[in-house]
Amino acid sequence: MRLAYDPSHFRDNTGLKETIDNVARLGYEYVELSPRKDFIWFYEYPKVDKQLIKDLKRYCSDAGVKISSVLPVQQWSSPNELERQAAVRNWKRCIEITSDLGVDLMNSEFAGDKTRPTESEASFIRSMDELMPIFEKEGIALNLQSHPHDFIELNIEAVRMIRALDKDWIKLVYSVAHAFFYDDGIGDIGKQLDEAKDLLAHVLIADTLNHKAAFGLRYIVNPPNANVTVHQHLNPGEGEIDFDTLYRKLREFNFNGIVTNSVFAYPDKPDWSNEVTLNSIKQGLGLSAVK
Repeated sequence: MRLAYDPSHFRDNTGLKETIDNVARLGYEYVELSPRKDFIWFYEYPKVDKQLIKDLKRYCSDAGVKISSVLPVQQWSSPNELERQAAVRNWKRCIEITSDLGVDLMNSEFAGDKTRPTESEASFIRSMDELMPIFEKEGIALNLQSHPHDFIELNIEAVRMIRALDKDWIKLVYSVAHAFFYDDGIGDIGKQLDEAKDLLAHVLIADTLNHKAAFGLRYIVNPPNANVTVHQHLNPGEGEIDFDTLYRKLREFNFNGIVTNSVFAYPDKPDWSNEVTLNSIKQGLGLSAVK
């Protein structure tokens, strides 16, 4: 099992070298290279050149940190064809960067427009038809997650789409903080993980509150029924996720993929947040001996 850290707490005010050094200092051997303005940002063309790739490899080597995966988020499922084409172009560059870094795994979200799911699905398949040969040529695997407000929000629908792609190198990311979206507000962790079965390759650890609790009035949005979504990435124990079931299921599965600290809520106190979350992960999964 690889225990990784998503350094989003450091993305806005910390340079790339210092970010990698912080990952090592916090106790991780692996970093999930999530979006940041000075490397690969949401929906944009990567701001990376050969020198920066060389520098990042040196930073990681010096700190004793390995990149577990590269995480771009692009609108490759957009019903707007020009936007989709731009996203595919950006993806091609992201794949090239990942290959140059010597990393063999990327993970991402379905994106698209939840109000236009059929058109978004068609756009996603069109994009994958273009990109899958490139992934295979470069020997890079892909893990995908459904995400609040994407055209795929339900866990079972993500599983079905990945099965439809029918590639043994495309697997599932299960984000714990999205559990109340994955089954329309129930948050049945056990059922969701059972749905994933052999496709489960990556688990993102963070807590959240049930946005549909209190008769749907936990979060009051005006005007009513506005097209918005709400969730959090909190420390375990601060929300309503059933972590006992989560950890029990992963132990039962003998899960051997990537587990990532995916808490984003505390850029003002990342050390404290990491201590809480890392202790939860290690105790829950019996990883006391794992760095």
